Amino acid sequence: MRKAKPKKRIILPDPKFHDTLVTRFVNMLMLSGKKSVSFNIFYDALEIVSTKMKDSEKAPLDIWKKALENITPAVEVKSRRVGGATFQVPMEVRPDRKISLSMKNMILYSRKRTGRGMSDKLAAEIMAAFNEEGAAYKKKEDMHKMAEANKAFAHFRF
Repeated sequence: MRKAKPKKRIILPDPKFHDTLVTRFVNMLMLSGKKSVSFNIFYDALEIVSTKMKDSEKAPLDIWKKALENITPAVEVKSRRVGGATFQVPMEVRPDRKISLSMKNMILYSRKRTGRGMSDKLAAEIMAAFNEEGAAYKKKEDMHKMAEANKAFAHFRF
């Protein structure tokens, strides 16, 4: 790489929970620079989660963090061209990429869900991921299966 590595931007904690992870999630959820709308969607989704999961002793933020943890992939496959053939090489995922992949998958599959508003859809996806089900969890499982199937090509790592 010719240029210097860009500096990591400092993410400020969110106003309600004082957590930088929440701000990072809200930044990914945001469309057209409407951050306050994204914060409202996220907080409303956590309210819905807390009302629907009253029997759970955990706080809604803890449920969300556990859901993110459940859909976080450990390995992924990357295409590597060796000779004339392209191999799917299993690679470990970097820690910062793990977080961003899980957040992006949760948001993507929340948007694809059917429901009234985004907060309802996000709440449904959070609860599904917490219970180790739903589309985002399936995506993680598929990623792990692909890596397991292509374990023979692990020596092509770069």
